[in-house]
Amino acid sequence: MNFIKKTANKISDKARSIAIKAKTVIENTTAEGYVDTGVKIIIGVVVGAVILGGMYALFDTVILPTLETRIEGMFDFKG
Repeated sequence: MNFIKKTANKISDKARSIAIKAKTVIENTTAEGYVDTGVKIIIGVVVGAVILGGMYALFDTVILPTLETRIEGMFDFKG
């Protein structure tokens, strides 16, 4: 009878140990930070690309032609 109780206790302890490990793995949320970091990086890249595209369009259509006109005006001075 004693052998049966010891065996039952060992099995119960092993099952309890497995249940605790499974619960710990399920409750572990440390990897969620990787997804958040990836989303932040993607958002940063997209916003940076939009800003650079806007700057390029602004320089190409507004700033450089105006600058070119002013420089040509300075060198075309007849005084």
